[in-house]
Amino acid sequence: MSMIHELEAIIADRKANPQTASYTNKLFDKGLDKIAQKVGEEGVEVVIAAALQSNERLISESADLLYHLLVLLAHKGVTLAEVEAELRNRHQPSAINSQP
Repeated sequence: MSMIHELEAIIADRKANPQTASYTNKLFDKGLDKIAQKVGEEGVEVVIAAALQSNERLISESADLLYHLLVLLAHKGVTLAEVEAELRNRHQPSAINSQP
């Protein structure tokens, strides 16, 4: 299992079995607006890191963005598998393109 799938499982476990000291649970408790805000903030920080900072900073901010996106998906009941299926669907040749 990849780390991103492990993280998805950890987030799902926090949602099902809340822990008071968990940052993830604090986000869930604050609701959709706060979670979505964090995704937006982290997205901006990724852009800034890419344009103006080191690759190490870009990696760190990208990890933050992926984490918050996984929390948002979990909050909305969307799985990473569903997102992966959408990506897979977008990259399959269409019937029109495969005809001679």
